[in-house]
Amino acid sequence: MDRWQAMRIFVKVAETQSFAKAARQMHMSAPAVTRSIAALEELIGARLFVRTTRSVRTTEAGNRYLDDCRRILNDIAEAEAAAAGHYARPSGTLTITAAVMFGQMYVLPVVTEYLDAYPGMRARTFFVDRPVNIVEEGIDVAVRIGHLPDSGFTAINVGSVRHVICGSPAYLEEHGIPATPADLKHHRLVTSNSAWVSPEWHFAGGEQATVESVLQCNTNEAAIATAKAGWGLTRVLHYQMLPALREGELQIVLSEFEEPPLPIHVLYPEGRQAPAKVRAFVDLAVSRLRERTAGFQATEYEASPVSKNRKSK
Repeated sequence: MDRWQAMRIFVKVAETQSFAKAARQMHMSAPAVTRSIAALEELIGARLFVRTTRSVRTTEAGNRYLDDCRRILNDIAEAEAAAAGHYARPSGTLTITAAVMFGQMYVLPVVTEYLDAYPGMRARTFFVDRPVNIVEEGIDVAVRIGHLPDSGFTAINVGSVRHVICGSPAYLEEHGIPATPADLKHHRLVTSNSAWVSPEWHFAGGEQATVESVLQCNTNEAAIATAKAGWGLTRVLHYQMLPALREGELQIVLSEFEEPPLPIHVLYPEGRQAPAKVRAFVDLAVSRLRERTAGFQATEYEASPVSKNRKSK
């Protein structure tokens, strides 16, 4: 018996739930399909299907064997494609999604480097601050910040990023540095759209503070600009305010109360079956993003220009 062919027949019968349909789709006779399944069951020593006059469905053993057969057949198909060179050269158009600021600051340079390395490729970026359905919207690769739901997609961790509260040195000089999350009620708070989802800011140990923002902005850039102008405190992801932190325009407060950092992943749906264009980009993106996110946890720019002894008014 051709074991590989028998597995293909078994998978087709399981997917169509019909011996006759499987035979037609595989251009075989129905008796040949029946004989192949019977020989496979005899070899394995277990029934793979429950057959009635109306339906064909897999047994519990058949369900387990189906998963294994799909994996084995996929491995064979990939090995054959690789040997034929089908995955050797990236081609076509690659679509990448990420959050707006992270995409512009960190993903876009990877995309242009990728296009330089593969001149025949084209790329499309889709930077939005909302969840994107990768399959429905035709996305090849996504860069996601935050904890991922179970999806069956391949996800590679490339770093993590902190949620930080910050204000300008001038604001903190005038209004004082909050010593605990409870002190935030004495400050003017600016929130961005990401903060609208919940009125709570979460901190280490499960502590939280209700946010009564004086100003709500629909972009993180606007919230950061308002904080830089000395108008109030805002809470953003560390990378979003890092340029202003390095220039001394913003200062992080309450760092000792921060909740655990959020993970950053490169996500793609095909797994080992990903085409060359996806695999080449993922390899480059993982390498570059790990280099560039390494500084997100650094504190060398966080020395306070304002006296630590000065607390909130």
